[in-house]
Amino acid sequence: MFQTAPGRKRGRSARLAAGTLIVFGLAVLVVPFVARLDQHLVDLTATSLSPRPAHPFGTDEMGRDVLLRAVYGLRVSLLVGLVAALVSVTIGTLVGLVSGALGGIADRIIMRVVDGLNSIPHLLLGIFIVAMLTPSVGAVIVSVALTHWTTTARIIRSEVLALRSRPFVDAAISGGSGRLRIVRRHFLPHLSPQVALAAVLMMPHAIWHETALSFLGLGLPPHLASLGNMINDGSRSLLAGNWWASLVPGLFILLPTLAISALTQHWRDRTSPRERSELQL
Repeated sequence: MFQTAPGRKRGRSARLAAGTLIVFGLAVLVVPFVARLDQHLVDLTATSLSPRPAHPFGTDEMGRDVLLRAVYGLRVSLLVGLVAALVSVTIGTLVGLVSGALGGIADRIIMRVVDGLNSIPHLLLGIFIVAMLTPSVGAVIVSVALTHWTTTARIIRSEVLALRSRPFVDAAISGGSGRLRIVRRHFLPHLSPQVALAAVLMMPHAIWHETALSFLGLGLPPHLASLGNMINDGSRSLLAGNWWASLVPGLFILLPTLAISALTQHWRDRTSPRERSELQL
């Protein structure tokens, strides 16, 4: 009847995370229009300025506004994260469905391929993929999508194997339904919550992956505003005391991804209360 203390705590965390995402979402939408500054504008008379009214988060070593570039960098990161997560989850869902629905030797072969890819660190494999392509947003999306689908494939396969033993699936098979019809009418409706949850959970990983590639100089071109590029540029001026050049893009990465993770955890707790209670035993 009354909400428990842990429940209230989770509710406060979810509201705080939602508020954080709203703030950053408004920043992405509003700041570029309010500032009326060019993100590529170089002002050699205003290099490495500390935070002040004209530049609330200071300027970098080229005189560019750090807040404006961080906002544009977050916009790129969210775009890469969203598209890469959707592509990755789509690939993982299809592979997991095929593996679980076919079973037998086909399932074993597919899972051995998945195990082989999982044995390679995602970042190392992503570097190999993006190194073969021209540095661009598309190359980063391809790199992230092709290195993160294996986890989704394993989750979907396990769910399909569990669904195959349900009575309604046996009844459909007895009634003459083919595999494609069973997948479309029975598997996909039951898998949709897991697929949606996997897509949301994938976004923070994709954002961090894009940032890491850009930090290493293998992601977006240096002239484009990217949070990874900004941290890389700002790290060179840390010894000079210009802490804001790295701190601001770092916060623009950390806070939104933590907020997405917190909201996803709250969503999973609300949609799977039995699983949550079992985990707390």
